[in-house]
Amino acid sequence: MPAAIHPLNEVPPLDERAFDKRIGLVILATDHTTEPDFATLVANPRIGVYVNRVPYANPVTPANLRAMQPSLTACAALILPDETLDVVMYSCTSASVVIGDPEIEQAIHAAKPEARVVTPTAAAVIALKALGARRISVLTPYTVETSRPMAEYFGAQGFAIDRFTCIGLTDDREMARISHDDIVALASVAMSSESDALFISCTAVRAAAVIARIEAAIGKAVVSSNLATAWMCLRLCGDSEARPARGRLMTLPLPVL
Repeated sequence: MPAAIHPLNEVPPLDERAFDKRIGLVILATDHTTEPDFATLVANPRIGVYVNRVPYANPVTPANLRAMQPSLTACAALILPDETLDVVMYSCTSASVVIGDPEIEQAIHAAKPEARVVTPTAAAVIALKALGARRISVLTPYTVETSRPMAEYFGAQGFAIDRFTCIGLTDDREMARISHDDIVALASVAMSSESDALFISCTAVRAAAVIARIEAAIGKAVVSSNLATAWMCLRLCGDSEARPARGRLMTLPLPVL
């Protein structure tokens, strides 16, 4: 005999939102790192993080990075369709340089016009300036071909680059497999004593988890792609909590933009 089902006469009142703030992530189809980092650094009882993946094929070259641009609007539109987002973050540092921060913002606003748009490059610039850095060292997992536009980007933003080190990988899935210990060791090699801070590029690299270790090793501030975007997304959503265990950046407010 099947159990009787008893419908209620009325539904309970509904909250306006499941979370006070909503962050949408547009990440590469091959990305292993952004979702875990944002789950650890950003998601909390006030902030929900929602993800969609954009088509992408390795190797990491300027041409392949640029090929993502036509898919950005549709990808952002599928994150909670017909609902507003507070922030949308496009999680690819090298593509942000190749495509351009303004072009990415335009593409995402075509789907989510109300959202603040964050890119790893723009977030890194704001983070480095918030830390008072004028001279920087840079570590990337890319080849020279893909690193060169990155160097030009940060130079154009007014930073003096004392040392620029690239590892030479062409597959972002391999970039995600660089161990924490090796990231710390590579960061120490990449840092110039003349620099105010080190920037570790690439949302695939698992550097955010070891920022405090690197800062302790080199005695200077460190910014990674995912740390910068996590910090900026938190602050744009009104989360001002200082998290010193996550590095110097996570103790700072967002400058007036």
